[in-house]
Amino acid sequence: MSQHPPVVVSCGEPAGVGLEIAHTAFAAVRGEVPMVLLADRRHVTGPVFEVTSLSEVTGQETTLPLLHHDFAGDATPGVPDPRNAQGVIDVIARGVELVRSGAASGLCTLPIHKKALKDGADFAYPGHTEYLAALAGVERVVMMLACPDLRVVPVTIHIAVADVPDALTAGLLEDTLRITHAALIRDFGIAEPRLAVAGLNPHAGEGGAMGTEEITLISPLMERLSQNGMRLSGPMSADTMFHAQARAGYDAAICMYHDQALIPIKTIDFSGGVNVTLGLPFIRTSPDHGTAFDIAGKGLADPTSTIAALRMAWDMVGKRG
Repeated sequence: MSQHPPVVVSCGEPAGVGLEIAHTAFAAVRGEVPMVLLADRRHVTGPVFEVTSLSEVTGQETTLPLLHHDFAGDATPGVPDPRNAQGVIDVIARGVELVRSGAASGLCTLPIHKKALKDGADFAYPGHTEYLAALAGVERVVMMLACPDLRVVPVTIHIAVADVPDALTAGLLEDTLRITHAALIRDFGIAEPRLAVAGLNPHAGEGGAMGTEEITLISPLMERLSQNGMRLSGPMSADTMFHAQARAGYDAAICMYHDQALIPIKTIDFSGGVNVTLGLPFIRTSPDHGTAFDIAGKGLADPTSTIAALRMAWDMVGKRG
């Protein structure tokens, strides 16, 4: 039996690619990462090993372990059923309960479709991350995208570019730096994390000629945190931060807005990136893609990101002990 309880995998949107990926991902990590899928048995094609308790999962199963959760509707690939929206939300909450109770070691969330949840159950959150923070009672969490060659953290996330300068406050940036720093120590085993901080403006403002946020906000905060022992470099021009030689000089890149972070990691490793939520009292990873309704049920979905998310969650379990 495994030293730690299994990773629980929430099914996400049952009309998307998540459930078919769960089978192929399990085949890839079988005997390596103990896992159990939390889903409605009717929605899952292929053989499963149905359990009533996570304590039945040993990590040596040859068939995908499944913990059943009732949904109101059937699952048709590519066609979300509004009746299933509340079930998707409830599965996430149940997964969190299993982790927080100690029955599971971590949570890996398969993709949800935010519009389907809003239409079917009036889902009040922008996405997974914000809902998980609410369930955990945490005011601020950080989204990290990670692959073997790069870790990136956007300070501001799903807002318009025009709104970024106002949203980018010293408090938000400091929290992001501190949460990332702590997580790299606790969850990634990096004793003295090196954080590279991007500027907001082209050429990091070029001495104020292209913007002043680097001078008035970013640099003073970095100087203060550096004096307290944090290893920071920057603010850097974002267009010179992501080539191989530059990446060798830091453990994570702190970026000021969504695309500044996600374009480089998706260019370097489009299929293998993992979404990790930092700052939660439990481990949560997720594949870095959506429900892909257009290919759902056609056997075309790429399991690479889900496999990476499961392995990363299990590695984080080991780091936390």
